[in-house]
Amino acid sequence: MSSDRHPPHDPAPAPPGPDAGWLFWLPWLLGCITFAAGELAPAWLLGESCPSPWQWLVEARLESLAWFGLLLLGPVAWFWPTRSPRPGADAARQGPGELSLGKDLLWSCAMGFLAFAVAAKTGSRWSDLPPGLHDEFSYLFQAHTFLAGQTSFPSPPLPELFDQMHVLNDGRMASRYFPATGLWMAPFLAMGNPWRGWWLAQGLLASLMFWIGREAGGSACGRLVGLLCALCPGLILFSQLLLAHHPALLGLAIMQLALPRMVRSQNRAWGLLAGSGLGFAALARPMTAVGIGLPWGLWLLGRGWRDRHELRLWPWLAAPLLAAGAGQLWYDGKITGDPWKTPYGEYTALHTPRHVYGFDNVRRGEQSSAARRIEKYDDWAENLTPRLAMKNVAYRLFSSVQWTWGLLPVVLGLGLWMTCWNRISTPARLSLASIVTLHLVHIPYWYDGILHFHYVMESLPQWLLVLATAGCAGREVLVRAGRRLVPLWGWLALVLAGVLNFTTTQGLWSAPFQDGLSQFQFAREKQGQFRRLIDSTVTERPALVLIQADPSDLHIDFVVNTPPLTGPILFARDRPEVASIGEIRSAWPDRTLYRYSAQTQRLTRITE
Repeated sequence: MSSDRHPPHDPAPAPPGPDAGWLFWLPWLLGCITFAAGELAPAWLLGESCPSPWQWLVEARLESLAWFGLLLLGPVAWFWPTRSPRPGADAARQGPGELSLGKDLLWSCAMGFLAFAVAAKTGSRWSDLPPGLHDEFSYLFQAHTFLAGQTSFPSPPLPELFDQMHVLNDGRMASRYFPATGLWMAPFLAMGNPWRGWWLAQGLLASLMFWIGREAGGSACGRLVGLLCALCPGLILFSQLLLAHHPALLGLAIMQLALPRMVRSQNRAWGLLAGSGLGFAALARPMTAVGIGLPWGLWLLGRGWRDRHELRLWPWLAAPLLAAGAGQLWYDGKITGDPWKTPYGEYTALHTPRHVYGFDNVRRGEQSSAARRIEKYDDWAENLTPRLAMKNVAYRLFSSVQWTWGLLPVVLGLGLWMTCWNRISTPARLSLASIVTLHLVHIPYWYDGILHFHYVMESLPQWLLVLATAGCAGREVLVRAGRRLVPLWGWLALVLAGVLNFTTTQGLWSAPFQDGLSQFQFAREKQGQFRRLIDSTVTERPALVLIQADPSDLHIDFVVNTPPLTGPILFARDRPEVASIGEIRSAWPDRTLYRYSAQTQRLTRITE
């Protein structure tokens, strides 16, 4: 690993850089404009008159007042007199000792441990609760299936009664999702706590982001991006959900670290590692892997066009990608019988045809003859039009920035980025491009996402890298110009945002971390309450509990089983039009029947 101050793959020294005035005043003005627009927008949207300055001060939220004060301090930091730096002082402070490999290894481990500890501490509040989301139970179904050495199980008798959200049940029972998440979860599930896999993934991600930041802008940049990653509210929140995001993030981070090193060193091993990371990400979230990886692929294509010598590395990069593709084809064939038909696509066609990818999804879904359509869930889909697509893009962009580190730090960082663009390394520029392409590939989907941004959640580490590289590049110019308090003001902005992110509720400028926790805790508590009722009341086992769904609640479903369906208590749908009680008793003669009403929360034994 290189200890060069500047990005190792950019052999030319950094350009002189912009005027220090632009480095401060452009981001500060962008921050002020954004702040004013955000504070005045609610009144304007409601058709009300804008408040007077005094009225605004009296009625403003504490969060808004804190940012108002921070913005007022900006010019003070700029104009406050400071001593000019001694010649060579920065060089001494940033000498080889700071950039030693041993010290960086310690920093990497520290960032990883911090991220893991924060994620585990956050998850301790839910230690006795099951998951709450449909998708999480589907991934658990997948992991249990893999632990049994299977890719699927035969459907049980009266299969329609055992339809589970996001689980195929048309002759074979299997999760609809791609296999990498189940593979990642399986060992932690076998050890008794699948969430440890996600906390570990959060720790590994922060450690990898340290090395990615080091590659993109030096050790100081690595420390900053690693710290931001460890304390990023959006990443911490999603480390509590058994979803595909964190396994995909690990694969993408490995790719993002290995590709520049492959190009710089011309080492085939780095190419093999980069392809493996991207291949694993594609087996977790294929559309996300395409969105993040596209700028990197175009960059490699451009380099190969200019220098055919680099083409010799491509087979090492492509081999694990082809292996991942072959594995997916095999997995598809085992479940659907057709290597070119994914379980995801099969489930959509059978049960949720209106949720299909692309514009006019509802109109196209209505033309489908899906006999097993989940009506209420499928009808939830909105028809995607260009107007709705642009609305979704706005929601995803705003919410993903908000959950990165808060809105204003990202605006300030982008302003700083624009002024020192020529000092930003190629990997950091590709990160910004990846944010754009990730949003682009998700435009043709009608749903904006969980918390309005989960489809582009993988952009959060990219935003953090943008902030860190811009901040470190700008600091050099500002310190050299004698504006030493301005970088301190920037640090104060990050600290203020970090505090507000974890203390503010229903905020505009901050990530509503407590609100997000409460939202997911509600679903988990309802599942936990149901499980406790079942454990205490269902005394005659083996049992089969028929669930009467609550028609007003689309997002909490209690029909969840562990494969193979041989456990002491099974859950099925109460659908008299599909099977009578007599038919159910004939199919499951050794089980005591119970009925649970999700609407009234009453559990009774069936005696008829």
